[in-house]
Amino acid sequence: MMDYQTEDIRNVAFAGHAGAGKTMLVEQILAHAGAIKAPGVIEKGTTVSDWDELEKKHGHSLSSSLAGFDYRNTHINLLDTPGYPDFIGAALSVLPAVETVAVVINAERGVESASRRMMSWAQSQDQCRMVVINHIDNDQADLQAIYQEVREAFGGECLAVNLPSSDSKEVIDCFFKAEGESAFSSAESAHTAIVDQAVEVDEELMGVYLDQGEVSAEQLHDAFEQAMREGHLVPVCFVSAHTGVGVPELLDFIVRLLPNPAEGNPPHFKNGFGDDTQKVEVSPDPEKHVLAHVFKVSFDPFVGRQTLLRVHQGRVRKDMQLFVGDARKPLKISNLSTPLGKESSELSIAVPGDIALVSKVDGLSYDDVLHDSHDEDLIHLEPLNLPTPMAGVSIAASSRGDEQKIADVLLRLTASDPCLRVEQDPVANETVLRGTGELHLRMAVERMSDQYDLKVTTGVPSIPYRETIGKTAKGHCRHKKQTGGAGQFGEVFLEIEPLPRGSGFEFANKIVGGVIPSQFIPAVEKGVRSVLNGGAIAGFPMQDLRVKVYDGKHHPVDSKEVAFVNAGRKAFLDAIANAKPLILEPVVNIEALVPADNMGDIAGDLSSRRGRVVSTDVASGGRMMISGQAPLAEMTDYQSRLKSVTGGEGSYNMEFANYEPAPAAIQKQLMSTFEHPEED
Repeated sequence: MMDYQTEDIRNVAFAGHAGAGKTMLVEQILAHAGAIKAPGVIEKGTTVSDWDELEKKHGHSLSSSLAGFDYRNTHINLLDTPGYPDFIGAALSVLPAVETVAVVINAERGVESASRRMMSWAQSQDQCRMVVINHIDNDQADLQAIYQEVREAFGGECLAVNLPSSDSKEVIDCFFKAEGESAFSSAESAHTAIVDQAVEVDEELMGVYLDQGEVSAEQLHDAFEQAMREGHLVPVCFVSAHTGVGVPELLDFIVRLLPNPAEGNPPHFKNGFGDDTQKVEVSPDPEKHVLAHVFKVSFDPFVGRQTLLRVHQGRVRKDMQLFVGDARKPLKISNLSTPLGKESSELSIAVPGDIALVSKVDGLSYDDVLHDSHDEDLIHLEPLNLPTPMAGVSIAASSRGDEQKIADVLLRLTASDPCLRVEQDPVANETVLRGTGELHLRMAVERMSDQYDLKVTTGVPSIPYRETIGKTAKGHCRHKKQTGGAGQFGEVFLEIEPLPRGSGFEFANKIVGGVIPSQFIPAVEKGVRSVLNGGAIAGFPMQDLRVKVYDGKHHPVDSKEVAFVNAGRKAFLDAIANAKPLILEPVVNIEALVPADNMGDIAGDLSSRRGRVVSTDVASGGRMMISGQAPLAEMTDYQSRLKSVTGGEGSYNMEFANYEPAPAAIQKQLMSTFEHPEED
């Protein structure tokens, strides 16, 4: 590979709905750039991006893949992301590694739900955005209508930098040359629209434009990139991943007009936590301290743990010692390379802005920040708003003795996917794997079998109910125990109050005068948390409340940790009994894409599940998008029901919305089966 610096790098993620053609577009780009001899074929399992055996088996992307290559003195890192809604977390989690998100649209199907979400997410992260309209060779595609749909969906700032010819066998440049006619517009008028939009962010250039009536491509370059950074301009390109039409022009656009890491918007790094959090200005300066962010972890059967990281500041060298978070012991980066799908080229140094693969370093996890100075111990990337995994499947060993192997494999699966989560349900005595949808979970279970040769028994898990309180209340416990020798004594007064939904739990020490010595406050909290984790009325974890310890007593001889653990627990239970405790049930957002003829049946079915329709929108191809909400408990068989009603033509995605109080009858039923643990 060529020697390159930060200004020579372009980092781009291809995002969008499944079937938009992202993977084949990457193949065409790699072939045109000379990185591979010829485009691979998805059906034959020969594509660069979908190299995973499970991806080859099913013919679609399940995780994001990196292709790094050189073209015209530029090093390009392309990230191909999965498009199925169930894998939206795997797509979102890698986007902080790039400056530009290119949303790929299927010209026949138009703007779909995943495309809208990826565009919205990229905008919220201040990333440069562009749109690639793919499959322009499809006879069924109305390209003018699709272009208009893109502008209506994403805004009038979406402007074509090239246009398809009338026969879609070539694309016409609208930026550098601006000559010729397309199927629905002239290159000149499209060029004028770009210039008008770009100069609005540069008053000096606007003055030149108004005086001269034109500006050159070179003059427009900086304003064009500034407009992209500010979200004032979203370029639109036309291509065909099938024929390769528009691919050379797209590559040329990436090299000449997309921002390099020094020109893109800076990442959202923070230093510290809570009230002490401060924004950190990170610059792609090779001479500054190293800051690198881990955005993907995977496991190779032969190599082991593999980590993709983006270098944001400083240089990362092979065999370098780097710290993770506030760890005192550094990790040695013994293997550094640039991936091209499954293959990789050895890398001796990763400059600021580059993306590199680190192999055989077990101490790295998703979202870690690596650094070379303890001044950066508390620096972290602003947490991403990833979907909360709500769909679940219970996991049990099919063979005796496999329990530890299951635990080890589940640990690997959750380490490599930030939207997979393992829960141990003590009430039902089951292990639950949670993900973002039925397909997400099915692929995880299949991977356990195919990659790890581990057969498991699956089932429908219990619903993750939660407990909370309805009003403020006080509690008290005087724990006193005398058994002949040294006794136990601890007295606690506390107050609990409800917090807004989603707030979690807060513990506050309001003791004054040392009536409870400071060394015993953690014991009080430990007692409170024992109830918090195990529940007070139905055995479910508690949330959305604050506990304030404000008074108490201690004994100079008999007070010890166990006494205040018990006093804290019982005082908390005493307060809960007077705070109108209640059970919350998880509610999910539903988006169902169905044939228009089935809209009434689907809406009615959602209502029968204690759900409600929030909105209905017309989608392309005679379909409707129904958005709504329903309790998770009512959605366990939704996949089969949707398939039955729509004849297999409907699809849906589901993600966590919030917790709401469960109906009284359900609360009563859940409380009736709860056995209170014996008190000390």
